[in-house]
Amino acid sequence: MDQTTFETLVLGPDIVGDDRQLLVDNVIVQIQKYNGRPIGLQFPAHVELTVTYTEPGVRGDTASGGATKLATLETGLEIRVPLFIKEGDKVKVHTETREFSGRA
Repeated sequence: MDQTTFETLVLGPDIVGDDRQLLVDNVIVQIQKYNGRPIGLQFPAHVELTVTYTEPGVRGDTASGGATKLATLETGLEIRVPLFIKEGDKVKVHTETREFSGRA
């Protein structure tokens, strides 16, 4: 929705692409237009997403040097998170690299 005119825009999968995994309610994105037609999206630096599934962190996992585990977020995006993150936690995801950026 346009924040100034409150016009609702519908964007197809050809414009949104894989960025759909970063879209959640109330995130403000800038829509890039050419000749009045949307051609792309520009996200803020970070978005906040909720962890819907992750394995519990097991003590001793850090011995292998990889102190992270795989987590599935509310949009279906899968990222590596630290062992202390659990289901239901909100995390910040860097929109350019799609990596864990901290707790929200």
